[in-house]
Amino acid sequence: MKPTSKNQELTAKKKYLISKGIDGFFEDLYDLYHFILRFFKESFSAPIEWKEILNQCYQVGYKTLLLVSVTGLITGTVFTKQSRPSLSAFGATSWLPSLVAIAIIKTMAPLITALIAAGKVGSNIGAELGSMKVTEQIDAMEVSATNPFKFLVVSRVLAITFMMPVLVLYTGLVGMLGAYINVHSNELTSFTSFFISAFKTIEFKDIFSSLFKAICYGFTIGVAGCYQGYYAQNGTQGVGRAANLAVVFSMFLIFVEELLIVQVLNNFK
Repeated sequence: MKPTSKNQELTAKKKYLISKGIDGFFEDLYDLYHFILRFFKESFSAPIEWKEILNQCYQVGYKTLLLVSVTGLITGTVFTKQSRPSLSAFGATSWLPSLVAIAIIKTMAPLITALIAAGKVGSNIGAELGSMKVTEQIDAMEVSATNPFKFLVVSRVLAITFMMPVLVLYTGLVGMLGAYINVHSNELTSFTSFFISAFKTIEFKDIFSSLFKAICYGFTIGVAGCYQGYYAQNGTQGVGRAANLAVVFSMFLIFVEELLIVQVLNNFK
């Protein structure tokens, strides 16, 4: 006797603990947890793919350097231009270098660099590993006695984690250069006096917090991109989905981490 439609609905509902979407969300979290655990396990086991790590460091820097340069320069210039009228109203334009330095070094440089890297590098990692997954290249590496996780995932995550602090420092430098150009064009401030005034209010803990953010953001972008690509499915459609989800999740987690890191660091002041 065939089951009725009502019995079929009840049977379908019993397949999920809560619902399909909620169960899938927690399953993804569980898989991500094991993915991160495997990353740390493989990172500290020999052999370490130094050649591939260096190659990926070059790729990360090469792919983002131009965008970071242009964006950092524009950000510093625009922020300085927009801040001047407010300070001029109180006769405090002399505080402009310090204000710009605090904003760029502490917040804007790490955040802007991370968002650019998420869009450029994260999507590239998701698409690259996704295409290798759906074309069974990863399976072929396993057959040939190569550890694909160590070669593909660990090298990329470590590379972007190492390179993000370097890129953040570079973005901060370029942003301050853009700020100096704007200040010099209006007040004819010398290069030396501008940077002395700018870094008068910057402390070591501000630079440390910026670099700490960069490391966290880099790790997040690398894990999100590699996770989505390494487990991509459904052919070319899955590759596009992996690249898209890598960017979306990276950017979302970057803003969440920004909020949490700022809150934690403020408690130590």
